[in-house]
Amino acid sequence: MQRILVLGGGFAGLWSAAGAARLLREHGIGPDTIEVMLVDRHAYHNIRVRNYEADLRDVCVPFDDVLMPIDVKRIEADVVQIDCARQEVHVNALGTHRALSYDRLVFALGSTLHRPALPGLAEYAFDVDTYAAAMRLAAHLAKLADQPASVARDTVIVVGAGLTGIEVACEMPDRLRNALGEGSSSRRVLLLDANGSVGSDMGQHARPIIESALQSLGIESMLGVRIASIDRTGVTLTSGEFIPSSTVVWCAGMRANALTTQLAVQHDALGRVPVDAFLRVQSVDNVFAAGDAAVCNLDGKNPSVMSCQHGRPMGRYAGHNMAADLIGQPMLPLHIDAYATVLDLGTWGAVYTTGRDRKIVSSGAAAKATKQLINRQRIYPPRSRDPNEILAAAAPVVQNAPVIIKEQQV
Repeated sequence: MQRILVLGGGFAGLWSAAGAARLLREHGIGPDTIEVMLVDRHAYHNIRVRNYEADLRDVCVPFDDVLMPIDVKRIEADVVQIDCARQEVHVNALGTHRALSYDRLVFALGSTLHRPALPGLAEYAFDVDTYAAAMRLAAHLAKLADQPASVARDTVIVVGAGLTGIEVACEMPDRLRNALGEGSSSRRVLLLDANGSVGSDMGQHARPIIESALQSLGIESMLGVRIASIDRTGVTLTSGEFIPSSTVVWCAGMRANALTTQLAVQHDALGRVPVDAFLRVQSVDNVFAAGDAAVCNLDGKNPSVMSCQHGRPMGRYAGHNMAADLIGQPMLPLHIDAYATVLDLGTWGAVYTTGRDRKIVSSGAAAKATKQLINRQRIYPPRSRDPNEILAAAAPVVQNAPVIIKEQQV
């Protein structure tokens, strides 16, 4: 029996497995002939882009609801080694080592939060990189009222004014209010970044909207600053200034999963492996890659970005193509010529842009409605356990830009 092995169950990995299963079933090939197997350390698919939200009850989808109906096997394990020469992947499952052979492999282990060697970062900072981390932050916020009143207790510092940092910060005024009560008047949310502007890659048109939203929400921005250390009482800047805070949330950038270093290719500055239009890892036989761990040219000039917007179609095409390659069918080149960003700005609303030049489509309540459509419906896999619906959703297609709920002047 041959095996298609998918490493990682994020947006790219889940859809790689489903995409492969779809093509095999289309050609009448069952799991007794070619096995599709997904390896992930968790039993669930995390809608990771929602981890900044306060309500986390619906951000995890059990893998078995999606994979079992389409005959994809699953192993709950950590990937520890990839041996491309022997076409084996070594995993640890509850302390037990296992070697998994493969005929085709998709590397879709995604990205992780970049954590520099900063004193106190690992011990005292929070983040929303994973579901477990987001839950840890939520539990901490829920217990703030149990602490004696102080400036540190009432202050949240968000480090990193990129997209994730902005979304985390914009949720914090309400989350602090809910945790401490309306009577606490000293609540403070600070957004820190080494750059000179918030949302530095959001373009000149979107930044004023973001800045207006932050001001409206009472969020302070401290830009052009760097952190020297973090402890349980606050943050010390390289300037020597100390800012009291018992809640520091680290959102300062992403890097591809460290296991990409086991693929003998030239990586980009974010640690991603280069893939061709068919999602094949360049110069590595029988290995494909998709999502945050891979970088490809999408439209002749722009590279893919670390986002579910690109991870989901990359996964569908990678799954289709590795199965097609294995059974001798034509592969399909990935081409994505549209790009959109909808940035959540808390109770203020959101801002919706299109294109790499960030043309404004809508903002405020209109953009917020679009954001909620994306986060709560569009990016979810079918949860009906209906194999036909799941396999149909795994077709190698690129979705159109998000729906504009209502046009709004900016």
